[in-house]
Amino acid sequence: MPHFPNVRMRRLRKSPQLRNLVRETNLNINKLILPIFIRHGSGIKKPVAGMPGHFQLSVDQLEEEVRAASALGIRQILLFGIPEQKDALGQDAYSDQGIIQQAIPVIKEAVPDMLIISDICFCEYTDHGHCGVLCGTDNDVHNDQTLELLKKQAVSHARAGVDIVAPSGNMDGMVQAIRQALDEAGFKHLPILSYSVKYASSLYDPFREAAEGAPGFGDRRRYQMDYGNVEEAIRECSLDVAEGADMLMVKPAHAYLDVICRVKQAYPALPLCAYHTSGEYAMIKAAAEKGWVNERKTAMEVTTAIQRAGADFIITYYAKELAQWLSVSD
Repeated sequence: MPHFPNVRMRRLRKSPQLRNLVRETNLNINKLILPIFIRHGSGIKKPVAGMPGHFQLSVDQLEEEVRAASALGIRQILLFGIPEQKDALGQDAYSDQGIIQQAIPVIKEAVPDMLIISDICFCEYTDHGHCGVLCGTDNDVHNDQTLELLKKQAVSHARAGVDIVAPSGNMDGMVQAIRQALDEAGFKHLPILSYSVKYASSLYDPFREAAEGAPGFGDRRRYQMDYGNVEEAIRECSLDVAEGADMLMVKPAHAYLDVICRVKQAYPALPLCAYHTSGEYAMIKAAAEKGWVNERKTAMEVTTAIQRAGADFIITYYAKELAQWLSVSD
């Protein structure tokens, strides 16, 4: 194999034009998804302390938000709902008058070509903050009873006009149950983006403030994955694929690049999403505010690394900033 001095790797690094020409991984605004938090009420644009630049929005504030996102080139959003009333079963999640069900038509009216993904789970809707129906003296989440409610939630969101449903509660059999319910309700062509690999992570804490979905007691380690495991991630994906998942997801992203890579290698033909979480976002924001890192360069590098690891598209709270930065030549 040729070597120095005949081979000089620096030849292709000498100018921005050359570096751009030979770059293997390029971020694309069409591959970024912006999360939005929607709550009951009117005239509400409440800042999320742990996530600078993000807000809880009432439905009447959505038109301005989605039009602004669209103007930046963002074509995909992920919705989380905060109901007016919470209860043990999270009934607002599957009510046809629920907060997300109200929001979807408003967004479609404002920006018809905006692709809307809805989170299918119960942590934001239950008064106990867990992802399903509690049972027993130890208040564990009852898997199969929760599946029945997930089916109702997915179908209700489908009726409201959502483009993709994304179940995130880590219930066994959730993809199969939702696929069956959607098909029976006449939504055979609605895709499922499954949170197939979702770790019990401390990197969700700012999100729990934004979605008002922190568990009232205990934690979620009984149903979310142990962060020390990767073979389990591959098994979770295999089960979801067999149950009919159209797309897979790994969450978190930045701290789990090895998992993203392993999943993509195992399932190269399936679109793979990575969720750059609220905690990962907040760490960059906090360091940038201290002047310890350059925010633009760090966010661009981290997001590129997530894509390089194998993610086909990325949910990120940096979507709006990245859209602005990508519109400016390097």
